[in-house]
Amino acid sequence: MIRENLGKVVDQFYLLGFQEYFVFSIPFCLIMFFYFSQFLSFLAMPLTVIILFVLAAFYCTPKSRGKKILGAGIVLLLLFSNPFLSNLALLAWEPPYKSFDEIPPSEIGIVLTGVTNLNKTAADRTFFGRGADRITQALQLYRMGKIKKILITGGQGLYPTNSYSEAELLKRFLIMTGLPETDILLEEKSVNTRENALFTKGFLEKNGIATDQEFVLITSAFHMPRSKKCFDKVGLKTIPFPVDYYSHDLKYDLPSLVYPKAEALLDWQILIREVLGLLIYRVMGYI
Repeated sequence: MIRENLGKVVDQFYLLGFQEYFVFSIPFCLIMFFYFSQFLSFLAMPLTVIILFVLAAFYCTPKSRGKKILGAGIVLLLLFSNPFLSNLALLAWEPPYKSFDEIPPSEIGIVLTGVTNLNKTAADRTFFGRGADRITQALQLYRMGKIKKILITGGQGLYPTNSYSEAELLKRFLIMTGLPETDILLEEKSVNTRENALFTKGFLEKNGIATDQEFVLITSAFHMPRSKKCFDKVGLKTIPFPVDYYSHDLKYDLPSLVYPKAEALLDWQILIREVLGLLIYRVMGYI
C-alpha cells in the first residue's frame, strides 16, 4: 500500500516535469516521514511513556534491594507487553480453526454468550463487545445448512445491570437478520461455563430434544478447551467450532517484535484467567 501511494506521488511529479530533481528525493523523504511518524506514535502511547518513566526511576535509584525489585518489574513489564510473545502463547493455547466444510450437518448449534455489552441498556438494539464472532459465525453455519437451529445459552451474569438476558439480546439480533423465531432456542439462567453445559442439558431434556446426538459447540477459541470439557462432563457430545481468535499469524516486523503494546497485557490477562479457570474447574470436578 505504501509503495503504491509513493508510486502515484512520483508519477505526478513526472507529469509536472520535476522528475530529474524529485525522482530520488521524494520517495526517500516520504518513506522516512512515514517511519518517523510511526515512531512518534509509538513514543506517544501511554504504555511507552510509563515504561520510559519506570526506566528513568530505575537508573535514578541508588543500588539496593529495591533497585533489584524494580529491575525485575521492568523485565516482566517488557515481557508481558511484548505482542510477539503474547501471540506465541495464544497460538499454543487456542485450538486451530475449522473450515465450514469440516463441520458435518447437525440439528443444533450451541452458542455460549459473553459477547454483548450488558452494561449498556437499549430497547431497540444489541450492543456487541469482543466475541461477536460467536453469533455471526453461528449465523453463517445456519445459512449454510450446517445447523438447523441455534441454541443460545447465557443469562444476565453475576452482577446484572440490564433487564434483558444475553440470550434474549442475541435472539433479537438473529430475528433482525431474518431467522425464524422457531429456530432459536434460549437457555437464560446460566452465569458461567459449567452452568452453560449443565443447564443446556436440562433445557434439552425438558423440551424433549434428544441429548445423545452431536451438537456444534460455538465459542471463542481461548474458551473452547474449558467449554468442551464441561459439555463432555455432563454427557453432551459436541463438535467444537472455535471462533473469535485473539491470536494471529506470526509477523516478524519491528513493531511486532519490539514495540510494547497494551493489547499484549490484555492477551496475557485473558490467557492466564482461562488457564486458572480450567485448573479450578478440574479441582472442583466440573471437568
